[in-house]
Amino acid sequence: MERYIVQIIATVILVISIPIIKYVVRRLIIKYATFSRKIEARTKQVVRVFNIMINVMFGICFVIIWGVDPRNLLVALSSIFAVIGVAMFAQWSLLSNITAGIIIFFTSTFRVGDHIRILDKDMPVDAIVEDILSFHTLLKTLDGEIISYPNSLFFQKGISIIHISKWEDIEE
Repeated sequence: MERYIVQIIATVILVISIPIIKYVVRRLIIKYATFSRKIEARTKQVVRVFNIMINVMFGICFVIIWGVDPRNLLVALSSIFAVIGVAMFAQWSLLSNITAGIIIFFTSTFRVGDHIRILDKDMPVDAIVEDILSFHTLLKTLDGEIISYPNSLFFQKGISIIHISKWEDIEE
């Protein structure tokens, strides 16, 4: 028991700090979302993604605290990443859409309710932003058609904001 006292104390500190760090991160995201008027459902999605990342980081910390041999850890991690890499190679767009969804949450120039034009030479789209989700954004064309547009494509195409949503009208 005395042999593992340092690891036990470090583990207890880590277990206590997990909810505190999650709370602080959640509050920061909510504060940013309130300041920039983001939709509550979007905020919950971003908080969920950050919670997953925090859990993974703390899992790695647990492994380090308990002194798993780095060579064994590297072999195990490389095997796991090889399997995940092969599985995700076909689904790379899924990960890029999640990442793009988070980036859009923090840096997007358009909001729900904005009238935007996607500058695509093959198929330009004029639409109202209906909802911004983790993987895609729902757009409603002037004809009433709902288009599910992958978030990663917003970084590959030019976006022109035709009319800013009601939020901007209220501020002025």
